[in-house]
Amino acid sequence: MISLPEAFATRIQSTFGQAGSTWLEGLPSLLKQLAGRWSLTLDQPFTDLSYNYVTRARMPDGMPVVLKVGVPNPELTSEIAALQHFNGEGAVKLFAAIPEDGALLLEKLEPGEPVLDLDDDRSATSIAAGLIRQLHRPPPENGPFPSITDWGRGLDRLRATFNGGSGPFPARLVDRAEQLIAELVISQGEPVLLHADLHHWNVLSAGRSEWLAIDPKGLIGEREYEAGAWLRNPIPALLDWTDARQIIQHRVDQFVEILGFDRQRMFAWSLYQTVLAAWWSYEESDPDWRVMIHIAELSSLIR
Repeated sequence: MISLPEAFATRIQSTFGQAGSTWLEGLPSLLKQLAGRWSLTLDQPFTDLSYNYVTRARMPDGMPVVLKVGVPNPELTSEIAALQHFNGEGAVKLFAAIPEDGALLLEKLEPGEPVLDLDDDRSATSIAAGLIRQLHRPPPENGPFPSITDWGRGLDRLRATFNGGSGPFPARLVDRAEQLIAELVISQGEPVLLHADLHHWNVLSAGRSEWLAIDPKGLIGEREYEAGAWLRNPIPALLDWTDARQIIQHRVDQFVEILGFDRQRMFAWSLYQTVLAAWWSYEESDPDWRVMIHIAELSSLIR
């Protein structure tokens, strides 16, 4: 038997409904099955479980690895395909995967500390920019990856939920986000395969390459889109920083200098994404949706 944090189980059930409840019931059996298939000795899970069960494990030769298991869904399928495409360059290595079981066998990054622990935002942003340079490449043909437009349909659900209105979301922000996605999609540059969730907890220290990214979403779109997650994080701590606006501005300056990103497109994508992320959180009954709105309001003041 395994003991699951109550918050983790609640999030799985809230996000995936009956499929999530069924998955939780079958998780002990699935872990045993995967351990046998890959000859793993399972160790303690990580403490900050969110949407997947992630645990330390060892191969027969003692090599440490990570086993990640989630409710099978398109997002996990995209993550697997993205890691295969990145092939360990700028990202954690994927040793094996079973998409139909939502299972990934991953490299264990050592020491595995998040870049947030640097407590030096300029250095952290430089590291993120370096990883972006490594990760961005043309997407593979016929991959299982969604596009920016596919993700944007979340705002359609918002409107449908509130009968064409914006409900508790500030109308001006929702209106602006819809305007931005319409304008940006038709004018975006050459598409690449994006990590699409590159933030301060998804960049870890790694012995073989100093810093590597984990947990890619795998999204097809223009390069500037990638900056959005970095600009709005760490959540919710960013809102407590007295110089948050200046820090966001400095991050943008660094991405312009290091990667040649278009400044205004970064700002526009960031605002749009933050409103979209707020809606996703609302859909999942996550109270952090209000934090996202506050960050969107902050972002809308920066030029």
